Amino acid sequence: MKVTIRPATSNDADDISRIVIAALRETNAKDYSEAVIARVEQGFSPVSVFELLTKRLVFVAEGEDGIVGTASLDGRVVRTVFVAPKHQGIGIGKALMAAVEMEAVEQEIAALTVPSSVTAEKFYAKLGFTAVRESYHGDERTIIMERALLRPTKGA
Repeated sequence: MKVTIRPATSNDADDISRIVIAALRETNAKDYSEAVIARVEQGFSPVSVFELLTKRLVFVAEGEDGIVGTASLDGRVVRTVFVAPKHQGIGIGKALMAAVEMEAVEQEIAALTVPSSVTAEKFYAKLGFTAVRESYHGDERTIIMERALLRPTKGA
């Protein structure tokens, strides 16, 4: 599936919310309890996503089915990387991460941090991120991962 990665707009809040919640319920639910999924979902209502759009640089992946993925950059932290369940595993997440990394390089960010779910740890590891520590919010385990960014050399 061909997708276009673009900055999100306020009009995308409902679609981003739908994708995040679907991925939480269908993909992340394999690794987390119902209570954890319900708690995380609360932060991704359309109203919450609309508010996030004012605080972070959010990207969306748009294809023939509309918006099928999202990722954001919050300073040097990658957040909210989700792909609609039926479109996972075909490179959309990787394309979103490439857009995030390109933006980080433009902002002269030397390294990115991502608070990864257990579900996404292997995805980020394939992209060169390394686990540096674990964090717990109740029974929700998050793996904090980092990766240095290659910086273009002057004159290249």
